[in-house]
Amino acid sequence: MLRKWVGLAGAVLALQPGAAMAQGALGANFNEHYEDVDYRELDSAGAKWIRLFLPMPQVDGGAAEHGAIRTTLEAGARGYKTIFTLKWPQNDRDFPKAGSTEFARELARLDAVLPLVMGKVDILVIGNEPYFETREQDRDLDLNAFYEVMAGRIIAYRKANCGSDCKTKLYMGALNRLDLKKNRAASTERWLAFVKVTPEIDGVNIHPHVPRIELSKAFLDYILPRMRPEQTFIVTEFSLVGWWQQNLTKLVAPAFADKYQAPRNAQNWQIIQAALETPFPKEQWDDFLRMSPWFENRKHYIANQMKIFRDTGRLAVATYGFKQGSSMSNNFGPKKTPWLLNSVYAGRTIRPNADGTAAFNYAWIDDFRRMQAK
Repeated sequence: MLRKWVGLAGAVLALQPGAAMAQGALGANFNEHYEDVDYRELDSAGAKWIRLFLPMPQVDGGAAEHGAIRTTLEAGARGYKTIFTLKWPQNDRDFPKAGSTEFARELARLDAVLPLVMGKVDILVIGNEPYFETREQDRDLDLNAFYEVMAGRIIAYRKANCGSDCKTKLYMGALNRLDLKKNRAASTERWLAFVKVTPEIDGVNIHPHVPRIELSKAFLDYILPRMRPEQTFIVTEFSLVGWWQQNLTKLVAPAFADKYQAPRNAQNWQIIQAALETPFPKEQWDDFLRMSPWFENRKHYIANQMKIFRDTGRLAVATYGFKQGSSMSNNFGPKKTPWLLNSVYAGRTIRPNADGTAAFNYAWIDDFRRMQAK
């Protein structure tokens, strides 16, 4: 009976104006690592969407020359759909007040970026992870005031310079760990209220990095009733990184230890560290993960998670961690967040292919390719 009503809801949404954007696509997320974009790897995986973010303080070095902007525009020129996220890191200070020198500097940075990307990128995301890139004491309504002004500036620029048929859609993002009650607060309520009442905003962005896939449903239960029916959501990051983290200090699988002469008392993080120091042959890295029940039993996570997103009928696009980047491997240890286990391409733990491309992670590649069919 539940499936019947889910199907009916999807059919109703398909008739609504915003449903054209709810295509449920799956693309490749690179975060800030524009240097990792390799079109051979994207084409091999069938990816049509790519996502990068830009830390706004880096604009001071020259917006037009920044690699994130150049790579995003190049990808768009090659025919890829592009998502570009504006990131305002505030980890060591409160939000600047309107009228202050610091606030004027933020507006100047934004004004330097908008002429380069507006009308060229498919989706512009206003914010990366506002509630994680801010000190806990600053996650209040000052946060909302700052982002609402930035959104207003972007909306005004688009209206004045890109016209009513501008290709660039706008999303507010991204919300994290909505499965935890403490993160559903007055500020997040106002965040979604702003999205709902602002007609120029197409929807909201979420980042369900969770220890269990079931927890991702709390994100959807929270955001969907708080948006207009025609609005959609995007997911520029998602993963089971919390689950990988819980298993870093567990003992390596005995079968792997015996096959590769590793100590039976070695912990999983030590095997990963060894692979980062001297990349493994593909078979050895695949065996490490395949012989580990905590990983092997979740090898269809991407497909299962995408089904949850798509079943809402309101997913515009999701992008998944595509390649192991330098920030994932630096100073790896037992407390390091193991983002690198998410990656579709394992260029830092597996020896490169003969043509210089990265080798893929056996668990993700087939489902990633299959997900492109929608």
